[in-house]
Amino acid sequence: MEGLFGLFIVYCLTAVVLFVVGIIQIIIKSSRKEPVKFGLKLLIISVIMMVIGFGACAVLLFNS
Repeated sequence: MEGLFGLFIVYCLTAVVLFVVGIIQIIIKSSRKEPVKFGLKLLIISVIMMVIGFGACAVLLFNS
């Protein structure tokens, strides 16, 4: 169970880093009047990762 918890923490940290980088990309690119497509993709990926990660965590906790 300890290995799964560590893996979940790494997974959440990755999603949070993607979210923060996406926000920074959007702010920087929008201030320069450049397309913000890459930042939006990072935000969407991070939100999907968080939904899947928390769902998997809930299933693992429910079954243990």
